[in-house]
Amino acid sequence: MPDSPVHCSIDLDAPGKHVGRLELPRSNNTSGWSHLYIPIVSIKGGDGPTALVVGGVHGDEPEGQVAALRLARETEPGEVTGQLIVVPCASPDASRAYTRLWPSGANFNRSFPGSPDGSPDEQLADFFSRMLFPRADVVVDMHSGGRSGLCPPWSEMHWVDDAAQRRAMVDAMLAWGTDYHFVYIDIAGTGLLVGEAERQGKLVVSTELGGGGHVTAATHRISQSGLANVLRHVGVLSGDVQTRRDTAPVIGRATEVDNYLLAPETGLWETFVDLGDRVSAGQPVGQIHFLERPDREPAVVEALTDGLVFVVRAIATTAQGDNVAVIAREVDAKELY
Repeated sequence: MPDSPVHCSIDLDAPGKHVGRLELPRSNNTSGWSHLYIPIVSIKGGDGPTALVVGGVHGDEPEGQVAALRLARETEPGEVTGQLIVVPCASPDASRAYTRLWPSGANFNRSFPGSPDGSPDEQLADFFSRMLFPRADVVVDMHSGGRSGLCPPWSEMHWVDDAAQRRAMVDAMLAWGTDYHFVYIDIAGTGLLVGEAERQGKLVVSTELGGGGHVTAATHRISQSGLANVLRHVGVLSGDVQTRRDTAPVIGRATEVDNYLLAPETGLWETFVDLGDRVSAGQPVGQIHFLERPDREPAVVEALTDGLVFVVRAIATTAQGDNVAVIAREVDAKELY
């Protein structure tokens, strides 16, 4: 396979702390010869495990970007027992525009494993897949609901078949310390960053740190404290691992297609349920109104399963096929092992 066209400006094998960038070749309307710069930070303090921390795969999800920026800036080599590689924002153009997708329309989280001969998003995904993932023992990919989805802050994981990998991922997911945790499947296509990292056998932790287009101080706190605690848990950062001492977290499993409710028609979404509500199969959870037909009855969306409301659409304007709610079955952590 050809070498990657993406250039990393720092030596990822060098000890100490180094701040640099990934340089992705591109051509655009204002510059025929141009590079997109993606910041990268390497902090190598010992011979322990390596963690790759990624924020901003989607541009309208700032929670993980802020947590990754603070981690990279505030962490010193003496606090790192192995190596920490941080990409605070993998999609800087989208972040500046506060959009989920790249200006080209590419969804970076559907670009993996990528290709060195592909489009710019595929070239960057290929660099992650062939140059960064193989270095890492642990991959942390931080997301939120962005502008379109409202959810409580949680850490999450894919359901993976390998029992040892899955158990390690469950334990790391729980170490984030959020009140909610989520186990999910892909219903909107393949090519996810976490999917490629899992395929390579990595311990993978992801998140959905709130959403709805706004971020609270509490969300920032759990984003940052949870990230640090996971890195202590996996042995990359020094310090004591914090454990919950109050109530047990709520773990939702949404590994069936019927857990994900999609809009049957285009219109204005009205939710009947709030996050954390318990619903039963057949219960109305919301309805779609039609601006052009005030005489028409709304299209009601019903739950297809029993469970807890984990996601509600945050944007009223809704197109046919958009996700409007996620109903997850509450489970015990032992069921996931």
